[in-house]
Amino acid sequence: MAEDLSHRHGPITELFSGDRATDVLTGDQTAQYEREGYVGGVRLLDDEQVDALRREVDGLLDPDHDGRDLWYEHHSNEADNPDQVLFHALGAWRLRPALHDILWSPRFVAAAERLLGGPVRFWHDQLFCKPAGHGGVVAWHQDYSYWTRTVPMQHLTCWIGLDDSTIHNGCVHYVPASHRWPLLPRTDLANDMDAILQVLTPEQREAFDPVPCEVRAGEASFHHPLTVHGSYQNRSPHPRRAIVLNVVRDGVRSDQDEPLLEGVDPVPKGEPLGGRFFPLLSRAE
Repeated sequence: MAEDLSHRHGPITELFSGDRATDVLTGDQTAQYEREGYVGGVRLLDDEQVDALRREVDGLLDPDHDGRDLWYEHHSNEADNPDQVLFHALGAWRLRPALHDILWSPRFVAAAERLLGGPVRFWHDQLFCKPAGHGGVVAWHQDYSYWTRTVPMQHLTCWIGLDDSTIHNGCVHYVPASHRWPLLPRTDLANDMDAILQVLTPEQREAFDPVPCEVRAGEASFHHPLTVHGSYQNRSPHPRRAIVLNVVRDGVRSDQDEPLLEGVDPVPKGEPLGGRFFPLLSRAE
């Protein structure tokens, strides 16, 4: 049985021990994030780290993998097509050492602290795997529309490519400056890319001009919780794998008494996130 690594608040391997936290984001990159609600091309991982993370992610594509009971959520089509697995899951940090330790990567934490303006706390992770030639899409949405169970809105998403992410294989697209829009109603995340158009005002429709954010393997993009984004299908002959790390500014509170994620301990309404499942990343807890 796999050890549940959510009990370990701090690195358990040396994979990221040589990283330096200085100068992760340039002034121009920070300005772009503030102006457009996202920034891409941020180098977080070296080749060794990318390879280690790929091996762990690929192992988790096996439906019989050790620790499968630890996922918060797990969505896969392996029963329909075991050779072309479309995979989206939450909770990998609990299952494997490298996927656990990336939370405490000095470069990631430094960038997150800069963009959120202070100490950051883990919210949850995601894995996205689009197999070669697969039609799966992630429709346009704002992340915070799925996170209103936490307040205030001081969240940040980091999308990290384990493969080169291009227009051809379904890279993330962003709508620049949409982080200045109000919170929109939620629409379907699967299949219908244009569902969001039904809830936009005429002014928002006119400004709706998504741009691709291509990144190399080991590079990341960061985006604001209100930035509208999505991704098209993978039309390439290769898989497109990615890790997403979602964090909050320390002090963000629960806005419900039920568990914030499937299988986690509840954080009472009004209490700040903390404890076993929401560790502080700025230092070991």
